[in-house]
Amino acid sequence: MALMPKRVKYRKAQRGRRKGTSLAASTLSFGEYGLKALENVWVKDRQIEAARVALMRHTRRGGKVWIRIFPDKPVTKKPAETRMGKGKGAPDHWVSVVKKGRILFEMEGLPLNLARDSMRLAAHKLPLKTKFVTRAH
Repeated sequence: MALMPKRVKYRKAQRGRRKGTSLAASTLSFGEYGLKALENVWVKDRQIEAARVALMRHTRRGGKVWIRIFPDKPVTKKPAETRMGKGKGAPDHWVSVVKKGRILFEMEGLPLNLARDSMRLAAHKLPLKTKFVTRAH
């Protein structure tokens, strides 16, 4: 099942802008280790789920994982081979607007090398450059 909001105020959203740095969630809040975004990008619901599955599989469901992004923006698409005009297309999938500096995933309860490896596997499922970060003691 894909990640998506239960209900939204508007069915279709405008594209918006993808520039600037993240104000929210730029530091670790829950876990010891995190995966930080280094670019501005839209992350699809399926990509978030694929990264989550990769994390869980590699850690063998040990430790605790927090997902700090949620796909709350609908992206519309018109059918293939449709002429221009005739309005905006139907909602196709959901994305999360990720700006650079945002923490995407956090985890705790694992050794450093296992956390680093699992975050690397999760990062391969995402369409952006990331950085592994740890909590400064």
